[in-house]
Amino acid sequence: MLDNFKALILNQQGENFSREVKSISKSFLKHGDVVVKVDYSDLNYKDALILNNGAKLVKEFPHIPGIDFSGTVLESESPKFKKDDEVILTGWRVGEIYFGGYSQLAKVNSDYLVKKPKNISSKQAMILGTAGLTALLCSFAIKAREEILLGEKIKDVLVTGASGGVGSIAVMILSKFGYDVTAVTGKVENEKYLKSLGAKNIINKADLDKDPRPLDKGLWDGVVDTVGGKILANALSQTRDNGIVAACGNASDYKLHTTVMPFIIRGVKLWGINSVTASIKRREFVWNEVKNLIDFDKLEQSIKTINLEELLDIYPKMLKGETSGRYIIDLNK
Repeated sequence: MLDNFKALILNQQGENFSREVKSISKSFLKHGDVVVKVDYSDLNYKDALILNNGAKLVKEFPHIPGIDFSGTVLESESPKFKKDDEVILTGWRVGEIYFGGYSQLAKVNSDYLVKKPKNISSKQAMILGTAGLTALLCSFAIKAREEILLGEKIKDVLVTGASGGVGSIAVMILSKFGYDVTAVTGKVENEKYLKSLGAKNIINKADLDKDPRPLDKGLWDGVVDTVGGKILANALSQTRDNGIVAACGNASDYKLHTTVMPFIIRGVKLWGINSVTASIKRREFVWNEVKNLIDFDKLEQSIKTINLEELLDIYPKMLKGETSGRYIIDLNK
């Protein structure tokens, strides 16, 4: 057991907000019934907001942020886990109201942990993290049309915000399902990368970021939308009979101006995806599908591995839109 270990600590006193990598003891940790030696965490946009000023998500200080982590159980008071179990945590408001993964040791509620499948590494689990889990949940929602609703086979699928973490991974998964994927992006420089992930076609986001018609020509059997706003409204109006639209983001706008027409004329399903509180059963199912659906060699081209100290230099760049690809934090680095 580590007597002292490194963690990133946020603090706020009055108007003064601070972030510092420091050595702490196990007695500092106060939540949960399982102690995990953290191998890797990652940097999500929500993490960057919390690192910036708490983002009104952190209620108590001092605080350890980091909404995702993977690692090995050191101590457990829960019958669900034992020493040396390899585990994954994403969501459940860990890193927000509970201490998170930007620490060499984490203590969390056993109800929030999933056992890591043996066929992926701890690092690969964080290459995916919340973004990958969300992309998996969205992709399986699309697949539900033919598997759960017993509808016609899916052929054409649209992915909006395809250059982002969720969108790019969704492109890969949906193409592995055998669908023809059209990726929507505003970044021309990413078109080659998206095609390497499996996109058959590329659309510029400007073509969809306009006022929608109540019903447009049906083009898509399914849609994964990560952006919201007018782009989602257009995607809904272009979805074919009994299609499914999985919505998981609001990068463009949290407002949705649409009509009932896609829903009552074409039977379109709008399926909201919230990976933060997805059930353990759903998490276990999709994590166990990862090895069949994710080509880590391709994803690793856009991965940068950093330590906690470097994280303090990177997160402001993410908030300014100056980063690309995904950042993985090695807690042993």
